[in-house]
Amino acid sequence: MSAFSKKRKADDDGGEEMSLSPTSSPAISHRQLVRPSKKARAADMVGRPLPLPRLLEALDASQLRAILQTICDQSPGISDQVAQNAPRPTPSSTLRLLGDYQERLNAAMPYGHSSADYNYYRVKQPLVALVEAISEFTRQFLPPVESQTSASLEFLDGVTKLIHQLPDWDNPNYRQHKDGAYDEISRAWAVVIQEAAKRGGGGFSSLLTAENWDQTLSKHNQQAGGRLEAAMSALATHANWMGSVGNSTSGSASIDPNSIRNQLMNGTFGAPVRVGPW
Repeated sequence: MSAFSKKRKADDDGGEEMSLSPTSSPAISHRQLVRPSKKARAADMVGRPLPLPRLLEALDASQLRAILQTICDQSPGISDQVAQNAPRPTPSSTLRLLGDYQERLNAAMPYGHSSADYNYYRVKQPLVALVEAISEFTRQFLPPVESQTSASLEFLDGVTKLIHQLPDWDNPNYRQHKDGAYDEISRAWAVVIQEAAKRGGGGFSSLLTAENWDQTLSKHNQQAGGRLEAAMSALATHANWMGSVGNSTSGSASIDPNSIRNQLMNGTFGAPVRVGPW
């Protein structure tokens, strides 16, 4: 074989090898490998504030309330929007909140035997906070703000139980907080009873007896030592189960001296009951 033929054959073999080489593949030759720029990646990793949803997610409830209160104080318009758009508290959620106040009161009570003066001043701050919270939240569940009688009665029942557990000192100056709470809650019961009787007519007494609200209120009054006088008076006036005040000649309630109605009219209903260890 001539030298030219050998060279020609070698060139042909080399061409075949080149055609089979991966680097000479048309598909790969047009593929562009994109590598991220190190400079670009470094520039992207700089500090930046959290998006608002993440920032709010990182705050606890007390921080959120504080921030929202500050914003509302500075912008009355926002305060109105918050009041209009915030969901109304339910009886159960409000009673849980008031229960937190009560736990702080109980935690402040000294252990062991201490003087009444010492005990009072130890618990005065959480006691006043609880009583004020009860007063303000109670109005949320009175008509016309609360139109559902069942919701009003549910809240009043729960909050009256809390009042029973307030300290009950012998000193009238120390006892004024509990006495005042009983007076307010008694008038609240009376408002709900009067308004429900006005709207419900004769069906109101059925609501009371069907769900035993009449008995519940009577027990509360006994436990309060007769301090729910306004509530019991409203109940005697508007609940048919006690008999109508204007119809004193019919029914056993008008002739039975031991009936609840006659006890109310005579001022003899309920005996003082001392509640709790104070």
